[in-house]
This record gives sequence, C-alpha cells and structure tokens, in this order.
Amino acid sequence: MELHVGLTGRGDLAAQIYRQLLAAVLDGRLRPGERLPATRELAERLGVSRNTVAVAYDRLTAEGFLVGRVGAGTYVGSQPVSVPRPRTAPAGSGVRPRALWDSIPAVPRDAAPTYDFRVGTPDPRLFPLQTWRRLVARQLRFSTVRSASYAEPAGHPDLRAAIARHIGVSRSVHAGADDILVTQGAQQALDLIGRVMIEPGDRVAVEEPGYPPARRLFTALGARVTGVPVDAEGLDVTALPRDTRLVYVTPSHQYPLGTPMSLARRTALLRWAERHDGVVVEDDYDSEYRFAGRPLEPLQGLDRHGRVIYVGSFSKTLLPMLRIGFLVAPASLQPALHTAKQLTDWYGDLTTQGTLARFIDEGLLARHVRKATREYAARHERVLTVLGERFGDWLRPVPSAAGLHLCARLVPGSAVDLSRVLARARDAGVGVESLASYCADRPAQPGLVIGYGGIPLADVDEGLRRLAESFDT
Repeated sequence: MELHVGLTGRGDLAAQIYRQLLAAVLDGRLRPGERLPATRELAERLGVSRNTVAVAYDRLTAEGFLVGRVGAGTYVGSQPVSVPRPRTAPAGSGVRPRALWDSIPAVPRDAAPTYDFRVGTPDPRLFPLQTWRRLVARQLRFSTVRSASYAEPAGHPDLRAAIARHIGVSRSVHAGADDILVTQGAQQALDLIGRVMIEPGDRVAVEEPGYPPARRLFTALGARVTGVPVDAEGLDVTALPRDTRLVYVTPSHQYPLGTPMSLARRTALLRWAERHDGVVVEDDYDSEYRFAGRPLEPLQGLDRHGRVIYVGSFSKTLLPMLRIGFLVAPASLQPALHTAKQLTDWYGDLTTQGTLARFIDEGLLARHVRKATREYAARHERVLTVLGERFGDWLRPVPSAAGLHLCARLVPGSAVDLSRVLARARDAGVGVESLASYCADRPAQPGLVIGYGGIPLADVDEGLRRLAESFDT
C-alpha cells in the first residue's frame, strides 16, 4: 500500500517514523495483518537511510505492534491496541456552515427491519443479477473504454436514445435522444433544475403532504417553499400562490398518498403555468408498476408550451444503487442544464449507463417490469385485504392502483396514538412510516404509509399481524 510518512527538520527521523506508524496502527488506518513496505523501499521513498527505517520498525516490533515474518516481510500485529483518534477541535468550534443548514435534517435510513414496510425501495431479489453481470462484462471490453477523454455531461449517447424510446412507448413522453439528460438518480435531476430555475427568494410550490427530500432541496437552494393541499384529484391548482416560480408534483402516483391527478387538474395546472410564466416539474418516480386502470397521460405529453420538465428514475424499476435517473427538459433549458451537470459532477458512470442501454434495447427492462409488476400487484392486493380484515377500526386505505406503496389514513375520531404504535411495531421488528413524516404543515395528517417493495409476499401477513398487535396493546 501507499504509506504516507511526513518528515520535517533534521531531528530524530527514526522517532518521527515510529510515531507516525504507531498513530496509524492505533487509529486503525493500518489494520491487523496488513503488510508494510520493506525497509529499503520506504527508505528510498523518504530519502533516508535504510537503517533509520529499520530502527523504527524494530521498536514497533519489540512493542508488539508489528510482526516480522522471515522471507515474507513486516506486518501489523494481529491484535493491536485500538485508540480512538482525538478530535482536532472542540465541538462547536471551527468553520460553520450557513445557518440554513441547521434547519435541514438529514434523511434517516436505519437498518432494515425483519418485516420491512418502509417506502421507496424495490425488492433486490427480483433484480436479474446474472443477466446484468453478463451485460456489464460486455460493456467493459476494451473497445468500449478505449477513450481516455471526458464524456458528455448529458450522459452515454446509447442510453439517452434508449431512454427516449422507452419512455416514448411506455409513458407517451415526447422526447428524442437529445432531449434526455442522464443524472445520478432523480435527486440530482431536481438539484440541477433548482440550480438553473430558482433564484434565492423565489417561491416553489410542493405537494402537502409530499416528498420531503424535494422540499429540503429547494429550501437549501434558497427558495421559499410553500405546501399546496392535495385532495382526491391531486394538487389543488386554485391554492397555488400567484408568485410561484416552480411547481413540483407527482401526478401519476402522488407521493405519498398514491392518488393520481385528474385530467381536469392536469389541464388546469398547465394553463396556470402558461398564465404565470411558471415551470412544472413532473416527478414520475414509480408509475411503471400499474395494477389496474388505464395508464395516465403525463403532463409532459399534454404540454404544448414548453412548461414541463419531466423527471424519471431507474431506482424503483431496478435498484437504487445503480444511481441512474434522467430528465426531459424543453429545448430552451437544455444548454443551461447541461452546463449545470458539467459543473456538478461532469458525467456519471459510463459503464453502468452503457449496460442499462443494452438492457433496455434488448427488451430486458420491459420483461423485468412485467415480471415485477405481477409480484408487486400480489403484494399490493394482500396488504389491502389484510388492512380491510384487521385494521378496519383504525385505518382507511387511500385508493391507489400503482407503485410500491399505499397510504392508509387514521379513521376520524380514533383515539390511537400512532407514535406509540410505531414504537411498538419497531420493537416487534416491523418497519412502517407515519404519514405525518411527509407533512410540513401542522397539524400533520394522521395515518400510515405502507411500502411493499422490500417485503416478500410470504411475510406480509406476519408483518401486518405484528403491526395489528401494536394497535391492540
């Protein structure tokens, strides 16, 4: 390994080497069993005599921190004493971030519970791993990596073309390859849009309840974020403030309620954007999984005035770890968005992007979505059935026919303390989320948001049985 040792002045160089190696062993930078450079090699690197390095090694060996193996080299001892690294400055001192960041909490992500009804994750067991590995191997051939130059910020050209075809067929989104900008997940797409469209102090409207990371992101960019009520038809367009610059919506499967936005509301929102010179960000995060009803026309497909930016992601259809999302923007915004992408991270992982392009072009994504939809439909139906059988006194499911989660509101007048229910469920190994965590306005709406992407069908009944017991206790 490359071992950094810094020498200063003309003092006892062996002692300096000793102290730095000792510190590296004690704080875990050098781990048990790791091999150190040979004395001759390290001496040449440091510009000192071999004997100087040997003195430091011998002292550490005598103290039990290093072990010499004849013919093999010098290694860190198998059981060195571990001492936490001291803080360089007392808590509260040093450089501070902008005050704004004290009000923006990090998104928590705890270890997966035994019965995982949390929201936002697909089932990794459904991911076609062997097929993906084969395509990655093909993508890593020398012919695909022969160029050492930086790539285009917009993403792998084959993937942009594949995405344009895919969303054109599956979602009726009007886009060519040049209209696609590949991002590191949908969150980066929202960040790029915010950087390009929002001035500090601009008003951004989001759904209430809605997607917390979007609200936090726009707040971090200096926007005045306002929640707009959502009812059975979706966002209440009449409640939009007149000075709104940007509206963020999830019209195909409202996050977290699950209701679709009606055609009348979609049309009204597009008319509003045209009248007020606003922009609409349409986040179509998991509508591929539709279990009933006709597919809904996206806002982007209805837009005739270049007011909609469409955001999509493969985190729900494949895996979040792939970190691939995309946006489709009007031509007037594309140059600025490309520049913002270049300034943010230049471009993403071309191997993964090229692999996904093959995956789409060979029909494998469509096959995977069909298979996964059948599985998630069964889980969705089972959750609804058990909610009706065991939770009728406490919860009323919100109608939903797509996606990886559903919402159930607390029955009006119920005396249930949901915070206590969630704590008991957590103790019973059940992970489920409160609707209140998606609400910024107070009082928060009471209910549960129940995901079924991360729990096998065979575990749904037992998980919900434990959740029901948490209500009974």
